[in-house]
Parts: sequence; structure tokens; C-alpha cells
Amino acid sequence: MKHRRLLFIPLCFSASVLAQAPAGPPSLFFREEWKAPTDVEHPVSQESVAGANLELKLYGDGVGGMKPDHGIWIVKHNPPMIEPAHTWSGMCTASCAFALRDKDNYVDLTGLGKIRFEYKVAGFHQLRPIVKLADGTWLAGDHAQGLSADWHDAEITLADLRWRKIDIKKVIEAPDGKWIEHPDLSKVDEIGFTDLMAGSGHGPGGWSDVGRIEVYGKPVKR
Repeated sequence: MKHRRLLFIPLCFSASVLAQAPAGPPSLFFREEWKAPTDVEHPVSQESVAGANLELKLYGDGVGGMKPDHGIWIVKHNPPMIEPAHTWSGMCTASCAFALRDKDNYVDLTGLGKIRFEYKVAGFHQLRPIVKLADGTWLAGDHAQGLSADWHDAEITLADLRWRKIDIKKVIEAPDGKWIEHPDLSKVDEIGFTDLMAGSGHGPGGWSDVGRIEVYGKPVKR
């Protein structure tokens, strides 16, 4: 009986260790690097999206269209300035946002689901991730990227964030002011960014740029 107990205990411990083994990292769900002719500035549109299966969504004053001097623009300058093609919020006369949506799939961003992106921010602007859940709820995360003299790379694991609801029509915080600690991120419909404030136009005032975007998670069929 003593020998059986000595054999039994390690077997139970091994099973426990296996049960607690962390899941592997999620795979790349989409990558967007934007399409822009060299030395161009104009309102961003679906034609600016490089990913064949991605749809661009614009909110608040991010919607250009009838107001060509407003909204989020796509930018790519000639040398000597070296920069990626990117969105630019400087022409937003009120709060604005953009998001990307896969035509065929939601994305499961639970666990180690994350976003990697290139950014540059001027002034007091704070660039935040936003998500639209399958039920239509819009949330903004409490992680923000601030002032940067040059381009930087950032990585956000969404499970680390706290969230607040936003009114996507105006791109402002929702009136209830409630923090959402653990939203259901198993079916995310759209993923994007906002700085929750107007831009200051051309020059080094206040705005946010977003270059390459990579989203890591599990596809979930629509």
C-alpha cells in the first residue's frame, strides 16, 4: 500500500500541472498597413485599406465624405521624412474614431488576444483602443499612448485593460460613467482607435497617427 501511495501522488501532481498549462499564443487575425501614394494627404476611405477582407468604419468627425476638409486622413510623405502610411486625426474638428472589421469573422480576443500597432502622438492627445462587441456595445480601453517625438511600436493584451462604454455617434464617453472590468471579448466585431478629442490641424499641435495594425486572436465565423 505504501508503494501505491508513492506512485499515486506524482501521477496526480502531473495531471494537475498539465491541467494548469497556459494556452499557446493566439495567431495573427489580420494585419493592416494602409495604402497611400507617396506624398499624399487626403480623407481616409475604403480605398486606403490594404487588407482585401477588411472594412473601414469611421465615426464622429472621422467621417469625411461630404466634408473633405474634416475627419481622419491618410498620410504618406516623401523623404527626407521616413514614415509609414498612416491615419491622422489632425483634421477632426470634433472627437473622431476609426475601426476595422473582418467581413467574414468576429475575433475572439479573450486570454492572450492582443493588438500591436505603430503610433505617433502630438500634444496632450492620448490614443486608446476601442472595440465593438457582437451585441453592438462600444468600449474604450484605459491603456493610452501619449506624446512621442518619433514613431513607436506598442503592444496591448486586451485582458489587461479596464473599459468604459462610449457613445460612438459622438465618440465620447457614455453618460453612465461605469467601468467594465471583464467584458465578453469572445466575439469582437470591430477594432480601432480614438483619442476622444478634436485635432488641431496641420503643425505640431495635437493629433494622433496610427500606422501598421496587427490583431492576434481566434476567428469566429459570423
